[in-house]
Amino acid sequence: MSIRLRLILSYIAMLVVPVLLTVVAASAIGVYYIGDIMDVYHLDFRHGSVERMIKEQTAALETIQVTIDNDPDRLMDLKYLEGLDKKLALINSGIVLKKNNNNIYVSNIADTPEILRQLPSYAAHKEHDFVPVGNNLISLRQFDFYFKDNSPGTLFIISDVSPFGKIGRQFLGSLFLAILLILIVTNGLLTFIVSRSILQPIDKLKKAAGEIKEGNLNFKVESQSNDEIGELCRSFEEMRSKLKESIELQMQYEENRKELISNISHDLKTPITAIKGYTEGIMDGVADSPEKMDKYIQTIHSKVIDVDQMIDELFLFSKLDLNREPFNFEKVEIIGYLRHITEELQLDLDKKGVQVRFAAGPDHPVIVIADREKLKRVISNIIDNSIKYMDKKPAEINIACEDKENTIAIGISDNGQGISPESVNLIFDRFYRADSSRNTSIQGSGLGLAIARRIVEEHGGQICAQSEEGIGTSIFFTLKKGSLEDR
Repeated sequence: MSIRLRLILSYIAMLVVPVLLTVVAASAIGVYYIGDIMDVYHLDFRHGSVERMIKEQTAALETIQVTIDNDPDRLMDLKYLEGLDKKLALINSGIVLKKNNNNIYVSNIADTPEILRQLPSYAAHKEHDFVPVGNNLISLRQFDFYFKDNSPGTLFIISDVSPFGKIGRQFLGSLFLAILLILIVTNGLLTFIVSRSILQPIDKLKKAAGEIKEGNLNFKVESQSNDEIGELCRSFEEMRSKLKESIELQMQYEENRKELISNISHDLKTPITAIKGYTEGIMDGVADSPEKMDKYIQTIHSKVIDVDQMIDELFLFSKLDLNREPFNFEKVEIIGYLRHITEELQLDLDKKGVQVRFAAGPDHPVIVIADREKLKRVISNIIDNSIKYMDKKPAEINIACEDKENTIAIGISDNGQGISPESVNLIFDRFYRADSSRNTSIQGSGLGLAIARRIVEEHGGQICAQSEEGIGTSIFFTLKKGSLEDR
């Protein structure tokens, strides 16, 4: 559920829930105070006493009105007045009868000086009014008439309505407190629930940001929600993960840089030491014959070539690593290309006693998209690496290719000493050497196969190795088939 929908539902709940609870509270409070009214007026809703009370009140008023209109002198009958008084007492009411402003009859409910003083004179009051008497409130109905002897008469019906006012004030006060409590509890609870679902993930993000600030990336930001905060948490976790990977990669680059410096320093030291030694031999006159002089110069030249090759590989790898080495992709008929490369390499390797041959391939032309010079560098680096670790006579290297659906697979196999299982997956790592003792008889920077992998990957292919100790090693890589327009 999104935060927007959650807030909308919360807003609706803040409107609807208090209204419903207010209705329930008003009903409950009303029932409570109706009980007080029932106690005051001796009402019983279950037995229709309210209906009887209204009926009796109406009948009493009608009787009084008829008597005043038709036979006002009957009001001077004490028994008649007592009968009326009994009926009115059922509704918490009574009567006061005056003749010539003199009290003729006074009900018990009105027999107090405070009430009697409040009664108006003849024809001086409206028919119905509420009159405060001390802390009480009375309902006053006044009927003015004339007796048969033309004496002015007034009949007051007095009802004590104070319980209604008191109970009404208590009811409204209780209802106000109930509404206030409902609003506080409802809004507080809904606000807590909604804010908790928002603030808890934000608190997690705050702590996570603090951990990152301190340099700690070894934690995980978890979120089970699918709302905007959940998406933010997942994005933050992805950022943390990528940042950790970036730092680890940077640390790995730093280690590789240190290893590179160490390897290059080690490998450069050997030829430079040899160059220095032979140069000093020439300067000291050790090469005292033309034959020795020629041997010393040839050795110095060979060592310079080794140093130049190391620097060249380091420079190439750096440009590949920074994606600054340009590639000239073109259509290449790979079968003819491999045959030509094999023949060219064989001319150079005959002197070293290494036999290179193109062993197998499709009997039809296969077009790939490749950089001829870079592809030649891949094959040369793989073969040079094989020769370095060759321990058999005669040394044999076979080049083969297999036509697949969308790629061409090229394999280069040797009959050398092989690679241990724990090392076979590491030989393409930069600066890695299977010869952990770094025997100085094996020259090289350890970048040859790493360069080969980067070039193959730039071609959109893959490279891998298979090896068996004592048998030999095979390295395979793939190239994509297709036209130049497909790239």
